[in-house]
Amino acid sequence: KVVASIFVNPTQFAPGEDFDTYPRDESADRAKLDSAGCDLVYLPTVEEMYPEGTRTNVRVEQMSDLLDGIYRPHFFYGVATVVARLFLHVQPDVAVFGEKDYQQLQIIRRMVKDLGFPIEILGGETTRDGDGLAQSSRNLYLSPEQRRAAGAMQAALHRASVRLSLGATPSDVLEEARRLIMASGFTEMNYVSLVDPASLEDLPDAPLSSGTVARLLGAAWLGKTRLIDNISVTR
Repeated sequence: KVVASIFVNPTQFAPGEDFDTYPRDESADRAKLDSAGCDLVYLPTVEEMYPEGTRTNVRVEQMSDLLDGIYRPHFFYGVATVVARLFLHVQPDVAVFGEKDYQQLQIIRRMVKDLGFPIEILGGETTRDGDGLAQSSRNLYLSPEQRRAAGAMQAALHRASVRLSLGATPSDVLEEARRLIMASGFTEMNYVSLVDPASLEDLPDAPLSSGTVARLLGAAWLGKTRLIDNISVTR
């Protein structure tokens, strides 16, 4: 049996972020899930998820403070807490989380391992538009001009992954990727980083050795929309 949860989690949003305006289309989501053969859609309310508030939280230390955690320090604590509660409610054998939010996927894997949840965590392949842009609810915020520029992030990360796989020096490759993204019309760079795929720690600034698998992650603003993406790198 397949269960899908739909819940816009308030504890993942800081004051001033877009919780109230975050795109929601429950009827369309349910129709897509039904056509895909989903057996049950779980639609808890905030009161059901947090019946007595949020005094108890789950924190995955270190990993939550890297990459996106630097710019959204509240985010992954909200993620870990709500996912732990969803696991307790649904009690799945297997849970699937998209690779587009790669840091989130790895934090959930760490939480499951550390807390002993008897659940297998799988990563779901990122779904992309024709120009390579990773699909996201927040893409709806983009103007037509911004939407035309948005695919540049994936293009820059792909170019960087090829160069790294051929033995280029990471610092040179990452700087070029940042420059290409900003030159395409993005308005603020957060990071482009090459990390260990499990720990999310930065890798040394040396050409990757043969057989190395790494992860390249990026985050930048396009107007008022923050886009993230990532790609696997193999030497």
